[in-house]
Amino acid sequence: QVQLVESGGGSAQAGGSLRLSCAASGYTRSPRCMGWFRQAPGKEREGVAVIDSDGSTSYRDSVKGRFTISRDNAKNTLDLQMNSLNPEDSAMYYCAADRFGCTLINGSPSLFEGGMSYWGKGTLVTIST
Repeated sequence: QVQLVESGGGSAQAGGSLRLSCAASGYTRSPRCMGWFRQAPGKEREGVAVIDSDGSTSYRDSVKGRFTISRDNAKNTLDLQMNSLNPEDSAMYYCAADRFGCTLINGSPSLFEGGMSYWGKGTLVTIST
């Protein structure tokens, strides 16, 4: 049974940093597409960053230059380094994965959550001013 378990959420002040991690288990082969999504209260879930098995990445515009997604295929882990955090980054962050490659748009992996088959339960990030 595939499981994704997030960790690293918590509280930080604006301008600070947090690092989220996701441990994947239950796969017979490493998932090809992995990503981070978030949902703030009263808002729809949105894609934050995705990474394909070849290392190609995509980020939503609001986090470009501040967040970095990375993966360790040998350990089946996914990380999200978040710097220069602001209150608008406050949300429940979800790790997601799929055994197939990421949906591509113009050759780059998309933030399309419909392509993800497996989801973690989330880790809460709260950023204060």
